[in-house]
Amino acid sequence: MQTIIYTNSVSEAIRSLVSEMNPASVHIITDTNVERDVLPRLGLDYKIIAFPPGDEHKNIITLSSIWASLIEQGATRKSLVINIGGGVVTDMGGFAASAFKRGIRFINVPTTLLSAVDAAVGGKTGINFEGFKNEIGAFAPADAVVISTALFSTLPSEELLSGYAEMLKHGLLSSAEDYAALLSFDILNADLDRLLPLLEKSVKVKERIVGEDPHEHGIRRALNLGHTAGHAFESLSIIKGNPIPHGHAVAFGMLVEMILSHTAEGFPSDELYRYAAYLKSQGYGTPAITCDDYADLIALMRHDKKNDTPDSINFTLLSSPGKVLIDRTAAEAEITAALDIFRDMME
Repeated sequence: MQTIIYTNSVSEAIRSLVSEMNPASVHIITDTNVERDVLPRLGLDYKIIAFPPGDEHKNIITLSSIWASLIEQGATRKSLVINIGGGVVTDMGGFAASAFKRGIRFINVPTTLLSAVDAAVGGKTGINFEGFKNEIGAFAPADAVVISTALFSTLPSEELLSGYAEMLKHGLLSSAEDYAALLSFDILNADLDRLLPLLEKSVKVKERIVGEDPHEHGIRRALNLGHTAGHAFESLSIIKGNPIPHGHAVAFGMLVEMILSHTAEGFPSDELYRYAAYLKSQGYGTPAITCDDYADLIALMRHDKKNDTPDSINFTLLSSPGKVLIDRTAAEAEITAALDIFRDMME
């Protein structure tokens, strides 16, 4: 069972875990921004492996360099990796640890809200490959995750909005009450102490679902809400050379999939408008797409690894907040109509 520690005493929590685990050596995997801005605050005296920040570095080349550094630093099967950073770091560092010498222990310490609520928890690891998000990876839960809102104090607004999109997703999966509570919280002027219990509640939604279905054979697919369309938005933005943050793409993807939920499953229209208004009021912006992009977006959705057959596009839909419907499919004409409505609502 994965241990998750919620604390604003991060260094003490890490040192306590290292003492309990008693590894042969400890290796921090991070990016150069976190190495510069966060590690000095933590005061940890462990070996460091740092790579350039950004999703464009979440690839086989960087992964190989991490493995080479672990070898150079003398890591063994009894060593411990501590991934300190955002989703790129925890995804790739977790994958590196899970495959190195057939698997060594690792701890995740997310430094972004998005990583804390999504990437660092749940056991998914991996890298991007051939232009596709998280195409290569494995299910490999961290031995422990240390979650602290104290590490979010210097995050720019776009990073807070990215993470909050995943929290909104968990609220939608949980209940109308949890979703409404999140819509009423001002994430851009957040009291970080008040955010910690909200974050804990959000992560527990994911924990509960992952605990029921650790390898995504059934109900865990609920966590894909917003991700089929969202990954397509994200991949297209990268192809166009104007990448949008993952959480923003998921926020847009949730609206598309809420629209599909409305037309196919009767999801309330007032919830569509409330959610769209929230995105606009919080400054999420909108992806720069036109009807000329629909074919590319649908092709990217068709390639999504969640699809069970090459001819189907799999979505997680809702009949209402808290009422989840997994393994739903939509025809191209339905997706095109949803994208038209999406663009109209986000104008």
